[in-house]
Amino acid sequence: MNNPTTPSLSTSHINKPANTANQGSYLGSFWMVLAALSFTMMGILVKLASQKFAMHEHELVFWRVIFATLILGTQALLLKQSFKTAYPMAHFGRSFVGSISLLMFFYSIAHLPLATAITFSHTSALFLAILSVIILKQMPSKLTWFALGLGFFGILLLLRPAILHNGLVPSLMGVSCGLFAGYAYLQVRELSLKGEPTWRIVFYFSLLASIMSALTSSIKGWTSISIESLPYLFGIGCFAIIGQIAMTHAYKVGRKFMVAALGYLVVVLSTLYSVFVLQEHLGLLAISGICLIVLSGLLAGIKK
Repeated sequence: MNNPTTPSLSTSHINKPANTANQGSYLGSFWMVLAALSFTMMGILVKLASQKFAMHEHELVFWRVIFATLILGTQALLLKQSFKTAYPMAHFGRSFVGSISLLMFFYSIAHLPLATAITFSHTSALFLAILSVIILKQMPSKLTWFALGLGFFGILLLLRPAILHNGLVPSLMGVSCGLFAGYAYLQVRELSLKGEPTWRIVFYFSLLASIMSALTSSIKGWTSISIESLPYLFGIGCFAIIGQIAMTHAYKVGRKFMVAALGYLVVVLSTLYSVFVLQEHLGLLAISGICLIVLSGLLAGIKK
């Protein structure tokens, strides 16, 4: 979930033995509900900030990641954790791709219905499976192949009304967000297997995203911060951090498939808010596409 946008936290369990994949507490899994609520609130605030204050995606990304950079950096200093890494280029590659994905995600939130943008970001699991086949030569099971086919059919259903009502560029940005996030997930997994701690992966991602978004915002132009906009920006950063912490803890103490399934609450909650509060129209094709993408993600997460 990234969020679609912070994949490293969902892989904190990667170094555990395979036979522990389905162990964990059912109750602990419900930390993911808090994470889903937090990420939903973050998406809503991004949408509202772009609408109410005409803030562009570059500066919204900055306010999203600067909080994590400062908090994780301060925590590392206080705990005397080492920033040194043996894999600087791997961190740079993961962070760069993750930053581009986050930028695309916020752009799609601003220009697409909230439910559509959030659902596109959750296609990262599908793209991760495809990239694992292409890059790692890991052949998925028959169930996973079925899930992938179902998911990409759902993307096609969702794309049609998105392109028709919102244009080609926002729609392609939404799908590309999922693709880039899937590739970032792959890089996170490789870094985790090399022994890199989760906090360091997230810190370097947040740091590079902060620098990149600050530079591009300076070129594009910053929106003046007002008393009215400050709570939105503070909320974006705070809900993102709460979501990251809750998701990390859920994967640590919960049952992995249950946690992954609960992660799709972000799509459900965002869809409800999109339809009933923002009154964004979602036709039958869009609703069908959303349902198929969620179903495919759940099927792809089943461990054989």
